[in-house]
Amino acid sequence: MLKRSEVQQKDTWDLRSIFKSEEEFERALHKYVENAEAFSAKYKGKLHQGDVMIKALEAHRELLEQYTHLETYVHLNISTDLHDPEHNERRSRFVARTAEVQTSLSFLISEISAVETETIEEVISASPENRHVLLEIEKNKKHRLHEKSEETIKALSPVIHATAPLYNKLKLADMDFGSFEVKGKTYPLSFVLFENEYDYEENRDIRRKAYEVFSQTLSKYQHSMAFNYQTHLMNEKIMARLRGFDSTISYLLDKQDVTREMYDRQIDIIMEELAPAMRKYAGLLKKRHGLEKMTFNDLKLVIDPDFEPDITQEQSREYLVKGLEILGEDYTQMIERAFDERWIDFAVNDGKASGAFCSSPYGVHPYILISWTSKMREVFVLAHELGHAGHFYRAQKKQNITDCRPSMYFIEAPSTFNELLMAQHLLSESKSDRMTRWIYSTMIARTYYHNFVTHLQEAHFQRKVYALIDQGKGISAQILKDLYADTLRQFWGDAVEIDEYAGLTWMRQQHYYKGLYPYTYSAGLTVSTVMAQKVKEHPEAIEQWKEVLDAGGTKNPVELAALAGIDISNADALKETVSFITFLVDEIERLTEKLEESKER
Repeated sequence: MLKRSEVQQKDTWDLRSIFKSEEEFERALHKYVENAEAFSAKYKGKLHQGDVMIKALEAHRELLEQYTHLETYVHLNISTDLHDPEHNERRSRFVARTAEVQTSLSFLISEISAVETETIEEVISASPENRHVLLEIEKNKKHRLHEKSEETIKALSPVIHATAPLYNKLKLADMDFGSFEVKGKTYPLSFVLFENEYDYEENRDIRRKAYEVFSQTLSKYQHSMAFNYQTHLMNEKIMARLRGFDSTISYLLDKQDVTREMYDRQIDIIMEELAPAMRKYAGLLKKRHGLEKMTFNDLKLVIDPDFEPDITQEQSREYLVKGLEILGEDYTQMIERAFDERWIDFAVNDGKASGAFCSSPYGVHPYILISWTSKMREVFVLAHELGHAGHFYRAQKKQNITDCRPSMYFIEAPSTFNELLMAQHLLSESKSDRMTRWIYSTMIARTYYHNFVTHLQEAHFQRKVYALIDQGKGISAQILKDLYADTLRQFWGDAVEIDEYAGLTWMRQQHYYKGLYPYTYSAGLTVSTVMAQKVKEHPEAIEQWKEVLDAGGTKNPVELAALAGIDISNADALKETVSFITFLVDEIERLTEKLEESKER
């Protein structure tokens, strides 16, 4: 695999929109520290006065924007090469210089929390731009600790939040997967190569050997990773107890403005009602590929591997502009800029973060990371990440920095909505049953398998882990492996053989270090599925969706969905989505039978 220094510049993102040079970054870091110290000196002890509070909140937003630029620059650099000593030193320097500053700023929320509700209401009336942040502080008053305690927690933040970076270090910097051999030929192996290529490999011998070697390497690190994850869980449990929550899950859901009923419903209905359709899909894969048995390692196979077109980056741009044009000219112009101005990092190199993500520093523009494989499915990946980009691009134009990000529950709705728009566009241009089947199967294999199955299984596993933690029970590598394998067996039943390595899958996902993130993929996709069908039947409904994007974080998830005309307070939207997925699987089966019949004639 290429080193970062060996990739072509055109395949890398251009971070000069954040800072033009390392010197500019250092000056900005120094300035931020100075500004934060001046902020504390000016406002500490004075926030009981309404007019002072308004000025302080405005100044704090400016500080937050400065910090976001610094943090994003550090994060994006290190995401492209975790081995690079310069990136690692920059991150250490950034954390060291900002940790104490962040602690000194904790007085802001502590002092506002001590202000009478009547004064808060007067401030909201005088400065509507502060409404959301002040209501959030009001809501959290009962869970707020003494100011000194809050300062202590803030001071410990670099240590408390060290588990996620440590996970990435283990996975992407320390794990050496080496290579493997099949029939005399040697194949290179890395975390990214397995996730992006070998997991989808049609050749059974290569796929299974890669899986075996990949899993054996994972198993060598399972105890370290389990201990790291347990440390993260204990951090969350301690915070939940300190802040007066009855469980860790209640503490995490409170941050999302989501009820326990909504959370459990999402997991329980999908585990029970979607499983039959996905078992049927697994059976179709087994038949299409002539497998004696369907194993966990076979689930990423596609229905028609000979048909998936190769695609260039430029061709993907054309598809994206056409497929997402219903979102408006400003949206397609954003897509054009993303390609022209190098907002996207396409490179495949050693040490690069796996998967794909979008980062949208306030006041700059979004950045997207992807490891480009030249397969048509990457159009869906880019559509997904551009969904995040377009969401925050619009929201930041309408909302201030504290109001532009919605609840985690809703965060994946705009991204998955874009995937479904792309599918609708491709279907409208399909000229053959084979192409139509490829689109439907890609929707299952990419959009729904990834978001509605994989992440939901992670959520089901995660819920069991939190239950153990809240019961005061310990966890170990073996317990985590068994819990994940049990989840897989419950979902797949007899349709898929769950082998000895399948339980290690928990080690492949960073989302566990982001609270209750996994289930939100299916939650967002529930909203986007209903909305995509609505827009298909009534194109003018896209204006409602634009209002949702513009609203950012000014409404809770139920209110945001209602703005789009969707009710997520009950199970109807979720059941409608499960029915749609079932329809897709049935259509894949029907088209497969039709194509096979025509081949026999």
